[in-house]
Formats: sequence, structure tokens, C-alpha cells
Amino acid sequence: MAIKQALDRTAMTAAQAQLARVEAEGCAGHPHLRALLIASGPAANRDLADCIHLFCSLYGRYPGLIELALNNCVAGPVRDWLREASDAYERERLYLVRLTASVGPLPSTPGAAETESTLASQRHAIETLAKSERSGCALGAATALMADWSAVRAVFDRAADRIGMQKPALTLPDAGSIVRIIGAGTDSLASERALGFGGEQLLLQNRGLFDLLEARAAARVDY
Repeated sequence: MAIKQALDRTAMTAAQAQLARVEAEGCAGHPHLRALLIASGPAANRDLADCIHLFCSLYGRYPGLIELALNNCVAGPVRDWLREASDAYERERLYLVRLTASVGPLPSTPGAAETESTLASQRHAIETLAKSERSGCALGAATALMADWSAVRAVFDRAADRIGMQKPALTLPDAGSIVRIIGAGTDSLASERALGFGGEQLLLQNRGLFDLLEARAAARVDY
């Protein structure tokens, strides 16, 4: 079975492997994300607000991952794609900022200093990926973020529904666009490996943030 899986993975294109990576390692399968989507009651309001605030701290700032990658990218198809992705993501960022202002204050939670330290480390890790000089790494992180965002967006929309806030249409690059740009942006085994590394590390940060949110929710139960 392991040999067959290895052969199947080898047969994948870099783009197919990236989308499979997001499906397997992205946020959609995280238990805390699933819990946020079905939770109800006062605790759900606090947990959703916590999620919105922490994601805003990580992804609501400008410039973000996409803009940093764009600023460090040479002219060509990848730069054009990043520019379009940046324009679309700006609408997501504005939605996140407005939602953060509307869900109420950050819930009081033990370990605030540790939370801020973790967020600072995550911001640094994402910035490092975006500015990487390894061909393919920044594209791997950017495409992983775009592909993983719809799962995160579902939580934002859940919070928006609970407070009666209008939800903007999601206009980020779709799977077809991601497949095409990965095909255009990886021209060697080294760039494919760098793309895979960038994608894996970005997904690790996203899942790590949900791990942190889960731990904070548990800490508030006994607070």
C-alpha cells in the first residue's frame, strides 16, 4: 500500500499534489473549525469572536503574504497572478477587519502573553515564506492560502450570520486558476519541491492557529 501511494504521488503534477496537500492538511479537517461551524450559545459567540480576532491579527494586516510575495516576484505570469490574487484578497481582508470590529472585543482568556508570542512567531514564519528566494516557495505558500481560505471563510460567514452582517462574495482564485499558475510557475524539480515546502509550511501555520484557538476555548471554560 505504501509503495502504491508513493507511486501515485509521483505521478501527480505539482498542482495536483498541492491541491491534495490542502485537502489532507488544510483547515477544513480541523476539529475546532468543525466545532465552530455547529456551535451555539454564549460560548459559541466568544469562540467565534476569538477566531475572528486572531485571524485578523495574522491575516488582516497589510502588506500580507500575497503582497510580500508580489513585491519580491519578477515580471511574468506568476507576478500577474499574484497581483490578481492580491486584489481579490483585499476584499477578504476588508471583510475580516469589518467583522473583527463587529463581533465585540477579544474574549478574556488566560495566557494572553503566550498567545501574542505565538502570533508573532506565525507572522514571522509567513513573512519568511513570502520573501523566500527559493523559486516556488512563495508561490506554494500563496496558492495554499488561496486554496485553504474557503474553509476559514466558512467560520467568518458563520460569525457574520450570527450578528446579521452582510457577507461579500468570495472571489479568490479558484482551483483551476491555481492549477494553471503552478504549471506556469514551476519549471524544475527544485521549484516543485520548494512549492511543496511553502504549501506545507503555510498550512502548518493555519492549523497551528486553530490549535491555539482550541486551547484558548478550553482555557476559558475554567476561567
